[in-house]
Amino acid sequence: MISSAGRVLTHAREHGWRSATTKVLQKAAVKTLENLAWAEPTLPLRPEDIVDVHVPRISDTPRPRTGNLEIGWVCTPPGPGSGGHTTFFRMVQGMAERGHRCTLFLYDQNSDDVSRHASVIRQYWPDVDARIRSVTDGFEGMDAVVASSWPTAYATASRRTRDIHSFYFIQDYEPYFYPRGTLYWLAENSYRLGFTNIALGEMISAVLKAEIGQEPAATVPFACDTTTYRLLDGPGTKAPRQGVLYYAKRAVDRRGYLLAKLALEQFHALHPEQEIHVYGDKITGWSIPVSNHGNLSPAALNELYNRTIAGLAISFTNISLVPEELLAAGNVPVVNESDFAAQVLRDPDVVWAPATPKRMAEALAQAVEAPDTAARALAIARRQRLDWSVSRENFAAVLESVCANHVGSPGQP
Repeated sequence: MISSAGRVLTHAREHGWRSATTKVLQKAAVKTLENLAWAEPTLPLRPEDIVDVHVPRISDTPRPRTGNLEIGWVCTPPGPGSGGHTTFFRMVQGMAERGHRCTLFLYDQNSDDVSRHASVIRQYWPDVDARIRSVTDGFEGMDAVVASSWPTAYATASRRTRDIHSFYFIQDYEPYFYPRGTLYWLAENSYRLGFTNIALGEMISAVLKAEIGQEPAATVPFACDTTTYRLLDGPGTKAPRQGVLYYAKRAVDRRGYLLAKLALEQFHALHPEQEIHVYGDKITGWSIPVSNHGNLSPAALNELYNRTIAGLAISFTNISLVPEELLAAGNVPVVNESDFAAQVLRDPDVVWAPATPKRMAEALAQAVEAPDTAARALAIARRQRLDWSVSRENFAAVLESVCANHVGSPGQP
């Protein structure tokens, strides 16, 4: 029997010491996790919040509410740059601007102290006009509550009363975040908890119908922040575009981190002169040079979009915010071929590629090799785009109509 040391030496001779060291470290890390039981799976919600599927009854219909409403918005504590929270907070601000009083109820499974989370919200989303409380404070005084993810749907369902209108703003089909198992099942059941489900984009509506035989009460359109993301025109903005960029989320597999890493390594071999910009997570250990930017403010991100030629925008579920933002800034999004994304992203300037490293690298290469990138950027940026103000108006119309106890939602029987 070959010893562990012997196997390491054999691997080093065949693949080099760097590969051997990496392999040893990986195995050591896994063994350590097993020994310390850190690999024990955990629930992303408090066990007592797991409630049964709710079957609505006539007696459960809350009384009508009109005029200025007290609305609770339930979300997990956000980290800087969270796209899902950004979109959710857009709906919050839209309702606040219509005269409704909004309260963010943060759901932290480990703590009821929201002070440090509140400081993050105030720093990175300063325009959100809402009070901030813990979900464990309860919903007393609320006319309506809006959940934002499957854990918050359970947290809301376990605390709401029959006299509160409850909504679920669905930005992605979250069962797809997991393999088939407990978390998949819990996420899937969250759509059956008796909320008025409001979907973001056509993809959600189609998948809900296909997977669980339900359609949402309403669908609001996926849009773009056309005020922030736009073609810049002024001093210092006329330099030729150069390089490509990628939004890295290492722990979010549906955003294709591993695929992007391999594709960008192959792209660098094709075009070593093109700088590769990475924002979001700071990455280390790649075999190619990259410029790490970390989390950027929206204005700084728009500047980066304006400096570069193309961006890698991978998603295996609902589309991310990135492709529309790139387009608004005259940048070319390279997107993995996906039936999900195709239901939402219909812009003719998007470059679609099969989800393999080679094909995505080639698509990026074609984007940077195209002649007259400046003229192309101008043409892309000039296309009319749907702004989030339209989505906010649609969302508000649904919520206000349902709270007034109109039958169905606007445009539906």
